Amino acid sequence: MPMNTVYTEAAPTRVEVDALPGATLVEFGTGWCGYCRAAQPLLAQALAAHASLRHLKIEDGPGRALGRSFRVKLWPTLIFMRDGQEIARLVRPVDAESIARALAQIDPV
Repeated sequence: MPMNTVYTEAAPTRVEVDALPGATLVEFGTGWCGYCRAAQPLLAQALAAHASLRHLKIEDGPGRALGRSFRVKLWPTLIFMRDGQEIARLVRPVDAESIARALAQIDPV
């Protein structure tokens, strides 16, 4: 599954996310956020080794229920989940290595 490049406004519910089987990366942010844009090449590099990983790229903001349910405060926030459970979280990652380490916890290659 290739990396998603656009934040979607159509977010699933928290119940739907918690019910997802296997490894899932939930990325919260916006297309206009400088930190989010800076993280994209790092994400692409880290995700290259995880072709089958589910990647949800969710546009966040005030009143967005999914982001609030995860207590997202800063963008981008990356939630690494396995079988509906949060395993790791990165906020404003600055290197591909930290993303790769978190991905390895949910999707060993």
